[in-house]
Amino acid sequence: MRILVSGARGMIGSAVVAALEARGDQVGALSRSAARGSLDVTWDPASGSIDRAALAAGGFDAVVHLAGEPLLGRWNDDKRAAIRESRVGGTGLLATALAELGEGAPRVFAVARATGWYGDRGEELLVEDARCGAGFLASVVESWEAAADPAREAGIRTVHVRMGVVQARGGGALKAQLTPFRLGAGGRVGSGRQWLPWIGLEEVARVWLHVLDSDGMVGAVNAVGPTPCRNSEYAKSLGRVLHRPSVLPAPVPLMKLALGRELIDEMLLTSQKVAPARLEGSGYEFLDRTIEACLRRELGA
Repeated sequence: MRILVSGARGMIGSAVVAALEARGDQVGALSRSAARGSLDVTWDPASGSIDRAALAAGGFDAVVHLAGEPLLGRWNDDKRAAIRESRVGGTGLLATALAELGEGAPRVFAVARATGWYGDRGEELLVEDARCGAGFLASVVESWEAAADPAREAGIRTVHVRMGVVQARGGGALKAQLTPFRLGAGGRVGSGRQWLPWIGLEEVARVWLHVLDSDGMVGAVNAVGPTPCRNSEYAKSLGRVLHRPSVLPAPVPLMKLALGRELIDEMLLTSQKVAPARLEGSGYEFLDRTIEACLRRELGA
């Protein structure tokens, strides 16, 4: 297949591209940089521009949309606007451009989303048809998913991949925790009872390929591990993998002072017991069924 990928050079994008190329797919990058390969397409979501001629000439079978402003950083007004616009505006621009291709449109448009859709839900088991929650991230994801409607309405199979917290040695949340845990200063965050939706980097790349290949898969898909874990279990598992104690609670007040209350509340203290119902129903086979097995794979332990 010919596949166009936005965010192709990011942590998740690089893993997805590598998996696609390993099985023989041709991949083009949708980016703000000048085209490097014959299938690359340039765009600038901030200005609402996209190279429609290159998009049409690519003859793409599928489009994978992963680009978006990083969530880390203090959520001031400018940061919140950048998070929202990069996701909602960028998705709307791309979905509209794909819809305008008519008969030359790709068969599938797979768009990165987040389990932030669900908000803070305590002990509720969350599958794909659960209602949208409350909070900044939930409102962003709700608008983000709606922005893909032009593609869906044009008959393109549209899939919203709601990813949990991706565990990767080289980036994201896991990388940030390795140093304190290796120093014996790692532990639960807050009460530790909040549910953490997790997935490994290798696993999430496999999920994206499965979504592209599964013609009956449409709408929301939870890309999370099959066995939910609490934050305290995550801390204990990481401690065991690193052979270090994990008994010191994270200094939440200091974290809120450094990064802002809203980010910590919505990303670290929120409870989301998310289940991958549609993946399991489609016959997908997970590499790892527990958070500890996932961490051992990602860390080579």
